[in-house]
Amino acid sequence: MNSPQQRAPVIAIVGRPNVGKSTLFNRLVGKRLAIIEDMPGVTRDRLYAEAEWQGRPYVVIDTGGILFGDEDPLIEQVRVQAQVAMEEADLILFMVDSRDGVNPADEEVANLLRRGNKPVIMLVNKADTPSKWELVRAEFFKLGLGEPFPISSVHGHGIAEILDYALEKTPPVFEEIELPDSVRVAIVGRPNVGKSSLLNAILGEPRSIVSEIPGTTRDAIDTAYQWKGKSMTLVDTAGLKRPGKVQRTLEYYAQLRAERAIERADVALIVIDGKEGLTHGDKRVAQHAHDAGKSMIWVVNKWDLMEPPDGLPRKRTVLKKEFAAALHQDMQAYEHAPLCYVSALKKTGIAPLLETVFEVAEFGSFRVGTGDLNRLLQEAIYMRPYSRKGRTLKVYYATMPQVKPPTVVMFVNDPNLLHFSYQRYLENRLRAQYPYTGTPIRWVAKHAHEKGDK
Repeated sequence: MNSPQQRAPVIAIVGRPNVGKSTLFNRLVGKRLAIIEDMPGVTRDRLYAEAEWQGRPYVVIDTGGILFGDEDPLIEQVRVQAQVAMEEADLILFMVDSRDGVNPADEEVANLLRRGNKPVIMLVNKADTPSKWELVRAEFFKLGLGEPFPISSVHGHGIAEILDYALEKTPPVFEEIELPDSVRVAIVGRPNVGKSSLLNAILGEPRSIVSEIPGTTRDAIDTAYQWKGKSMTLVDTAGLKRPGKVQRTLEYYAQLRAERAIERADVALIVIDGKEGLTHGDKRVAQHAHDAGKSMIWVVNKWDLMEPPDGLPRKRTVLKKEFAAALHQDMQAYEHAPLCYVSALKKTGIAPLLETVFEVAEFGSFRVGTGDLNRLLQEAIYMRPYSRKGRTLKVYYATMPQVKPPTVVMFVNDPNLLHFSYQRYLENRLRAQYPYTGTPIRWVAKHAHEKGDK
């Protein structure tokens, strides 16, 4: 049941490109979340993080640099994302650069802010020298946004004073909030397979920038979403690439956060291009999710463009079966992962995908009782005992101490006797009783004398 609750105020950082917004964002958050590089336009989507100052929590949004009068559709989308952030914010931090002085781009952003109804604090960044600040201070008054505050986002000068002032200007906000358990869903895949388009199709709004340019999404973005009374947190991430291709570049940090997003998720949506089929890149992404123990779903995007490979007319249902058979043949280790066929562009297949997300998440949290687990395994071993090097494997006791992923710990006479092929047999018997759709199962064999170890 919903009830009025106080929420943390939302503070958006806006300004033209390359004035230090992401540096300030990272300083306010206290860790490196936004990518920083000495080039304009690094931040494109809006990036959210929670922070706290003097015991009071708040949410800060980093945005892309705002430019006007440019016909580049990507720059236009960046501007739209920044404007959405301003609409969501309770207070706006408008950043300019003391070294550049006021330029036309600053004036255009200031015009936009003056037309709004949100409180604005103007921050003059890179004001490291007090004597020089006094010389340029008056120039920024002409932007018509009140007192300019000198700061240094790199060195932290003036940040404490700004936080005191900003939170003083944002009174407590009360709203109807429902706090159900939320399923964390990471949208991952190779560059340019439609991850951001899929996020937008799910949300029904342009939450992430969509572009034909590979690698457009660089920051991992968390978005809360309610569907049929159920709660999920969607994370859109940069496309994963081979480590050797990214090194210590912008893509390296983006990939690192994509991997962390997988590690923080309950379910990973492995987005692949239906027209291209399964690639080595897709396999690497799936391998990373599997190794991290995450539940996973194959999301075959661009299904509206699919045609039979031999040109013969066949029903879509037949095509799906053929596609699934080929994928499972190639990726037998991930047969537990279901396939969902979608078109992010036409917004088809989204409802079945979301149904599958919650189903898979439920299996990832399902624990088989100790009694049932032992009965099932003993029956499987009785039906097909296993011997190796003249010794028979004996399972004395089994338990499932944890989930996400479900982990079976077996106390045996000799852990070295448990061959991976027999482990696969036991897993298949377990899945026959409890499907564990989309969920990997981890197996740990311990010597029986370890049962009482701490």
